[in-house]
Amino acid sequence: MAEILFYHLTESTLDDALPGLVERSLSRGWRVVIQTATEERRDALDNHLWTWSDASFLAHGTDREPFPAEQPVILTTSDANPNGATVRFVVEGAEISRAGDYERLVVMFDGHDQEQLERARAQWKALKEEGHQLTYWQQTPDRRWERKA
Repeated sequence: MAEILFYHLTESTLDDALPGLVERSLSRGWRVVIQTATEERRDALDNHLWTWSDASFLAHGTDREPFPAEQPVILTTSDANPNGATVRFVVEGAEISRAGDYERLVVMFDGHDQEQLERARAQWKALKEEGHQLTYWQQTPDRRWERKA
């Protein structure tokens, strides 16, 4: 069964927080898939990951490009796992399916967006009812993650 983590963004944006978490996943030797709710958001993250830091970038591809299996990180709007990822990031209310197919599932949501909050609560409840073990992390004022549940 997957380790499922909910990350509640309260002090930074997804664009600020996601690249560091993906970078840490890659440093552990994990392949990553990032699922967005819309193509527009997927494309915005695609552009952002190339330029998010002056010191580094995150090599990645999208589900609309050839050879997804060769990419360490794939951005998608579907529930597919085209690069054989062991870690899946589900962002901004994207639909969760097949949670058990991953070693780690990370659900990230904006605490200032009521729709995303409600969606995350519904996802938490559904995954809990399926018998998954869940942890809940919230940002502190200094943008670190603190486990709350």
